[in-house]
Amino acid sequence: MPREQMRILQDERLAAQVWHAYDHVAPYRKKMQEKGVEPGDIRGIDDLHKLPFISKDDLREEYPAGFLAVPQSDAVRIQSTSGTTGRRVVAFYTQHDIDIWENGCARAIVAAGGSKDDVVHVSYGYGLFTGGPGLNGGSHKVGSLTLPMSSGNTERQIQFMTDLGATILCCTPSYAAFLAEAIHEAGIEEKIKLKAGIFGAEAWSEEMRREIEKSLHIKAYDIYGLTEISGPGVSFECERQDGMHVNEDEFYPEIVDPDTGEPLPDGEKGELVFTCLTKQAFPLLRYRTRDISMLMRGECACGRTLVRMARPMGRTDDMLIIRGVNVFPSQIETVLIGQGYPANYLIVLDRVRHTDTFEIQVEMTEEMFSDEVRFIERKETELLAALRSMLGISPKVTLVAPRTIARSEGKAVRVIDNRKI
Repeated sequence: MPREQMRILQDERLAAQVWHAYDHVAPYRKKMQEKGVEPGDIRGIDDLHKLPFISKDDLREEYPAGFLAVPQSDAVRIQSTSGTTGRRVVAFYTQHDIDIWENGCARAIVAAGGSKDDVVHVSYGYGLFTGGPGLNGGSHKVGSLTLPMSSGNTERQIQFMTDLGATILCCTPSYAAFLAEAIHEAGIEEKIKLKAGIFGAEAWSEEMRREIEKSLHIKAYDIYGLTEISGPGVSFECERQDGMHVNEDEFYPEIVDPDTGEPLPDGEKGELVFTCLTKQAFPLLRYRTRDISMLMRGECACGRTLVRMARPMGRTDDMLIIRGVNVFPSQIETVLIGQGYPANYLIVLDRVRHTDTFEIQVEMTEEMFSDEVRFIERKETELLAALRSMLGISPKVTLVAPRTIARSEGKAVRVIDNRKI
């Protein structure tokens, strides 16, 4: 779609959505009134900055249905975040909202080369988690044969993958790496027909992407979403792998300064904020995702005119502050894979005598494993130097035997923080 036509569409949809939220969502109406903003003040995207932000804390305070904008009888489904502390966030969907969500996932599958002739193997979790239902519905929209595997039972995963000729794998990147290990150990690489993978739901680096592509002999595509907005399919990668195309006809993105909330120009890193332009049940406006990203405009070489967002570079709320230094787990992953280690590691934080302790446990590969103390000490020293250079802080590095760190069939647990902070 030409950019001028897209802007007209966005302006019309935003103006209508603001009225919808104001009329039917009491907490949002209160926020607008407190800021002195009326729906008539918002005539298009240029007025978006006048609106108040919404955060996950706001949604938790109004649990379960304070932000529901339609009669509950009009909603056909809920999904919920997987957080383990505080009140959960419950997102409501009408059938219209589910269609938007599944269309976004269908666009992601097509961008990864999918068609009705493909077999889409969905290993994201089902249930309240949005990963499984989203890609499942998107696969149906495309017309592909869908394998609703969910997570776990790796032996069965591989059996169906081989027997039914799965061509597109959808799961977390950490589980894709785990499946690659299991396939290699079973010695059945030649039976795998995968050509592409659509991976999301957790942070992963470019180095990890290349490792997965090499081990599974596929092209690995990133996908982004969040339960509060619409699950996976808010944005997706094309074959250029140069940022994720945002489905901005449905979800308008902004980048703001995480401290001041002021909008930032394209190409500058900041917090990603989304506005739902057409959702009925949960019409969030200016929702702060806490993900750090940046926007890139201009027609992509694939031909799409949709704005692109960079893969999230961390989060404003899960960034680790260690001895006053900001540390992102993705930085550690980059160093490890660059040094030839597998992407299986564990960050352990504690506080002893008011001082942070910072340990990184790292698995060795079978090839580098040795019980010779001097060899291990030398490798730890080399890795420490590389990590210090990246992080600006010195962790304790502990190399452990292969397959020592527990694998995950869902989101990988990378950090154990025992500090009382």
